Amino acid sequence: MTSWESVVPEHAIRFVGHPTHEHPEPHLVFVVTGQALLVADGRDLLLHRHEAAWLAPGVPHAVETRSGGMVLGPLLEPGCSPPERIRALGVVPDLVELLTTVLVAAPSSADHVAPFRSAIGALLRAQALDYFPLVHPRHPVAAAVAREAAATQRTLDQLAAQHRISQRQLLRIFVEETGLPFHQWRVRARLNPAVAHLLIGGGIPAAAMIAGFGTRTGFLRALARETGVPMAELTACPDVALRAGAVPVAS
Repeated sequence: MTSWESVVPEHAIRFVGHPTHEHPEPHLVFVVTGQALLVADGRDLLLHRHEAAWLAPGVPHAVETRSGGMVLGPLLEPGCSPPERIRALGVVPDLVELLTTVLVAAPSSADHVAPFRSAIGALLRAQALDYFPLVHPRHPVAAAVAREAAATQRTLDQLAAQHRISQRQLLRIFVEETGLPFHQWRVRARLNPAVAHLLIGGGIPAAAMIAGFGTRTGFLRALARETGVPMAELTACPDVALRAGAVPVAS
């Protein structure tokens, strides 16, 4: 097999990956083919062909390609940051098409790069819109718990113990400051990036993974409960069903 990284040495990073570093601009990691292990903020994300991850400025990250993997890592416009420090995007068909166009066009000058960077930014900003508007708690400990609750699988008991706060107090703060019970707030926070993925044409399996659900059925059941959209409609055509669905109402 040809060692492609030796053919065009200045682009070897796309074939072999790179050690830990960070950028002052937001950043996208996109797998063209094969696999790539992204380690960002100490978190491991195994990305497969056409999957992407969106990183905020200043996030330490490293990439190791696997199975003949090739990656692109375009820097984004200032201000084009994900809602979280790291947002796993899964396979987004419109993004795959756009980045394939970038590969074919091979823009090299700043003037040629600019329209592609703008188009990528517009696509990603659509991803960042929250289907469920959420109020974040003001209490500093509850705010820290909220950030972790949306990104980890730790239980309420584990989160409360880690932050040295009682479960009862934490539950009370969430209701008082967000208007939602902790569990429902957490579910909606996890569903938001998954819904954004579906609204721009992404698939249900990837959306379930993004939201941290172990099964497709569990994801669809939670989404149906929170949106009021029947599971059958979500299964048949999720983007159309979500756009036409009931406005989420706190329970």
